[in-house]
Amino acid sequence: MGKAARSTMRRGGEGMFRAWRGMRELVLLGALWSIYSLSRLLASADLHPALERARAVLGLERRLHLDLETGLNGFTTQHEWLAVGASFYYATAHYVITAAVLIALWFSGYRRYSYARNALVLATVLALTAYLILPTAPPRFVPGYTDVLAGSAHLGWWGGGDSLPGGMGRLTNELAAMPSMHAGWALWVALAVHLLTTGRLLRGLSWGHALLTGLVVIGTGNHWTLDVLTGWLVVGGAWALVSRLQRPGRSRQPEPAGAQSVSLETG
Repeated sequence: MGKAARSTMRRGGEGMFRAWRGMRELVLLGALWSIYSLSRLLASADLHPALERARAVLGLERRLHLDLETGLNGFTTQHEWLAVGASFYYATAHYVITAAVLIALWFSGYRRYSYARNALVLATVLALTAYLILPTAPPRFVPGYTDVLAGSAHLGWWGGGDSLPGGMGRLTNELAAMPSMHAGWALWVALAVHLLTTGRLLRGLSWGHALLTGLVVIGTGNHWTLDVLTGWLVVGGAWALVSRLQRPGRSRQPEPAGAQSVSLETG
């Protein structure tokens, strides 16, 4: 067999391997998102203890002077343009920006992608564990706070307090306030963008997204301030743990088909 033929077969084999690995990643991330969204099937729906935990969170915030919810939620509610804009951001950016960064990581090289993906998966699993063990009600369930998404649902595809199409909200865990993975995933985006580029503009935008997401989830009545801080802590801790077990790699080229997988690779 000639050298050109062997080279063609090798490239074809590598292409098939990358396609198989890509399909596996889609299945993995799809399963993770499904479990994250449908965790209500396993979580307790008892509102009373969830409200007690919410009041405990608010009490701790007041002692620490971190209770931003009343001011942000009230200000958002009073300005319709802000309420609608925050609802669109809540219902869109969480999915679109995270997915876009995942795709960019995939094309930047598998080692770098798997590093960031493992941190995202670990953080999400930790958050799901907290949702199942300690369900906590969001501010919109507590008297005195407004469900901004519910008030603007007639202008978008979301339902009250969730970013899924109207009618599907009952499938989600509405007592999954602590920690906020809306905020956590936004911080993950900022950390991942630092792997992708040294450009100040994109890095600045990614940190702006993390901060804006934190303000949006509080202002719409979906999370407490401590939920946001805890979400950032969970993602930061997962990122730090993964960084001790593997390194993201610097090459922007896909790894050869025979390259060894990293230590936290699933499957």
